[in-house]
Amino acid sequence: MKDDTNLEKKVSLSSLKLPDDLKNLSLKQCVGLCAEIRNLLIDTVSKNGGHLASNLGVVELTMSIHRNFNSPEDKIVWDVGHQSYTHKILTGRLEEFKTIRCRSGISGFPKPEESVHDTFISGHSTTSVSVACGIAEAMKLQGKENYTIAVIGDGAMTGGMFYEAMNNCGRCKDDNLIVILNDNNMSISKSVGSVAKYLTSLRNTEKYLNTKKTVENILEKIPTVGEPIYKGLKNVKSSMKNKMFEESTLFEDMGLVYLGPVNGHNLTELDEVMHMAKTYHRPVLIHVKTVKGKGYLPAEKNPGEYHGISKFDIVTGNPEVSADECYSTVFGKELVDIAEKDDRIVAITAAMKYGTGLQFFHRRFPERFYDVGIAEEHAVTFAGGLASMGQIPVFAVYSTFLQRSYDQLVHDVAIGKLHIVLGIDRAGIVGEDGETHQGLLDVPMLTSIPNTVIYSPSCYDELKVCLHKALYDEKGLAAVRYPRGTGPANSCNWDKDADYCFMDKSNNDILIITYGRIISEAIKAKKMLEKDGIKCSILKLTKIYPLADDMIGDILDYKHIVFFEESMGSGSISEKIGDKLVEYGYSGDYSRITANGFVKQGSVKDCLSELGLTCEKMVDHIKTRSVNDAKAGQ
Repeated sequence: MKDDTNLEKKVSLSSLKLPDDLKNLSLKQCVGLCAEIRNLLIDTVSKNGGHLASNLGVVELTMSIHRNFNSPEDKIVWDVGHQSYTHKILTGRLEEFKTIRCRSGISGFPKPEESVHDTFISGHSTTSVSVACGIAEAMKLQGKENYTIAVIGDGAMTGGMFYEAMNNCGRCKDDNLIVILNDNNMSISKSVGSVAKYLTSLRNTEKYLNTKKTVENILEKIPTVGEPIYKGLKNVKSSMKNKMFEESTLFEDMGLVYLGPVNGHNLTELDEVMHMAKTYHRPVLIHVKTVKGKGYLPAEKNPGEYHGISKFDIVTGNPEVSADECYSTVFGKELVDIAEKDDRIVAITAAMKYGTGLQFFHRRFPERFYDVGIAEEHAVTFAGGLASMGQIPVFAVYSTFLQRSYDQLVHDVAIGKLHIVLGIDRAGIVGEDGETHQGLLDVPMLTSIPNTVIYSPSCYDELKVCLHKALYDEKGLAAVRYPRGTGPANSCNWDKDADYCFMDKSNNDILIITYGRIISEAIKAKKMLEKDGIKCSILKLTKIYPLADDMIGDILDYKHIVFFEESMGSGSISEKIGDKLVEYGYSGDYSRITANGFVKQGSVKDCLSELGLTCEKMVDHIKTRSVNDAKAGQ
């Protein structure tokens, strides 16, 4: 690996064979590449949307990893995977990077089927150390001497799985396992609690560590005796420092060698610490300090806003489309209005205060607001404890992250019939974030839990009504699920207070059943069919579970029933209605259109079209069923 004395000409990403050529470049050349990467990140995300601040913060870190390790033989595990953009650029996907998060393009997260350099899918946080521990152990069993590197953010340290993994990887004393803690002092919502304070105390040891590093450099340069003295100091350091220099770190207590903190934007420091970590041949933790949004002032000033952002203007930093209201903000503001009159209401988030619209609650009732960090399991059981004392906890959480708390929902809430309310944000298709973030499993998951009620509003007014009902009409676990982004303020053709209602309940042969935002597509499909002389009715569900007993009797006379549902098919509401129809002896034609596998990245419209949930696809399906039925009757 070359150093700064190399005066080679400036290089560009497109002129290199990546990642191999990085090892032959000078640090000055690599600094130039880092600037090029930042420009590419900003330009691409401004057009495609995506995770900007986190990726700007790990450019040098990613560069150093690929300079010092040999991917794909050495395995790199990213946590969370949305910070892997630079990794993708440096591992042969430079030309394809302009397609990131687009339909038929590359994923915004690591994906092994996309590249051999992507070791493991990682859309959720706190998983990397467990994965890396398993990979490192497998390498040892297979007689391989390669390294496994887990890159994890400081926000993930609030998740219990991180500590479970650290407790176990410290026991694997002969594994070539390196954990890199990317400490930007800013998770999606600002890091909270004791973990953040602990990291602050570690940062305060930097003066000592810098002094130690200077002494080591001097000793290494002394002929003959310098190196033996340095090695001797290294061996006795751990026994001396508790008494003389600094307290033992949590990581060392767990059996890992602790190195850092180091400047995550200084390639010289990063290369040195990577090289040192490789010499131990045992689990090592490198503590790296970075700046989230590094190199783009709007992102540095507002890293939370630029964590995940839509298209934006590079010069001003302003989003291309800025909605004053969306489902999340309507939910958050309505919760504040309710809490004004009821001091039993408390709000909980798992590091998603702004994403779930709870910033309004936090501003108005800070003493009743709890950000537990990336710890969804704790959030649910914590809510159960609050509920057991008469409070009414509301946990606002993305659908994809709610999956992490299934056991707690069952054992710590539902069995005890405790009353908590889930505000399930990003329910259904979310689009460009792809398989790991589509909210298609919350309905099958929750319908499997007794004492659970689920509401799915189709507009802002219904969302407010459903929130009130979940809080005050229900006694156990109640969920209100709603999609990402904007929607209609009201649906004037429906009774927003009804648990279910019909549109044009006449003597039609065809009935469309649906709920949530898909209702708007169903209405369009109905109008399109009417132009072709095909009449149909629509049944809109608002309280989607449990099923109303009298509703099944209302639909038995329809010859064709089709349920369009923005959910995974197995365990869905449409499956449960199908079971009920069989019980009631229904002899007509029942079909259902749902997701039946993981849905890749793309725009929401493209994903819904793939699933058959747009008005055009609804019309095609209904016409096909009707024609086939007519032919069968001939």
